[in-house]
Amino acid sequence: MQLPQISHYLESLIMPNNQLPLKQGGFTFKRFFVAHDKSPMKVTTDSCLLGAWTPINFDVQNVLDIGTGCGVIALMLAQRLENRLCQIDAIDIDPKAVAQCQQNSLNANFLTIRALNIDVNQFRIDDHSCYDLIVSNPPYFQSAVECRNTERQLARYTESLNYQQLIDVVRRLLKPNGLFCLVLPYHFADQFKQLCELNQLYLHSEMLVKYTADKDFSLSLMAFSFNQNDNFQCQSLCMRDDDGRYSQQFRQWLADFYLFRK
Repeated sequence: MQLPQISHYLESLIMPNNQLPLKQGGFTFKRFFVAHDKSPMKVTTDSCLLGAWTPINFDVQNVLDIGTGCGVIALMLAQRLENRLCQIDAIDIDPKAVAQCQQNSLNANFLTIRALNIDVNQFRIDDHSCYDLIVSNPPYFQSAVECRNTERQLARYTESLNYQQLIDVVRRLLKPNGLFCLVLPYHFADQFKQLCELNQLYLHSEMLVKYTADKDFSLSLMAFSFNQNDNFQCQSLCMRDDDGRYSQQFRQWLADFYLFRK
């Protein structure tokens, strides 16, 4: 999902240590390359932050990535979980995105990722195989001006997956002690939290993100569970320093993934 201030293409901002040219048509991470030329939604900062920030409990075995697109979040979680026995189901309604996610996973040698072309509203699994962790960078725009193609329309607008539908899916597929994590624009966050609480999903932790210190918050990364949390944690992150460079805090969050300029 793309956000005007934060979600942008990143190739010009990050370079490998050896300064070799980056591949085209995607984004180069430390451990893998994510091609996104065939996916309606590209690699964006909000997805990368969610992949790095998502809390992972010690007993996570089954993960669901809703609206995976090119698979960047699934790939980042696969790297974080590579020393555990786990299965990551990455689903998307767009067949080209699913094919690209699968190819990216194979190229990265992350065989724990299974890419599935399906509408999550019709997604059904055995009750014994519910998920310990569900993640999503969901559509959030209300329909207004139509996109140039149907694929991008489905990826960007809530007509393909509105908030109540997403919450219903989570309630159906999340284990009793599981976590549901997502990223939304900051100005949508309170509405989503209220809807979650009405559906017995409670805020577990949150990180608020702003682009620079003089800007308002732009993103909210949220984790929900079925259990009310007495030790709720709220963090904040400023992405860039006054000189325009990535902040030390941002670099720490993405240190295992990004190839930062020195």
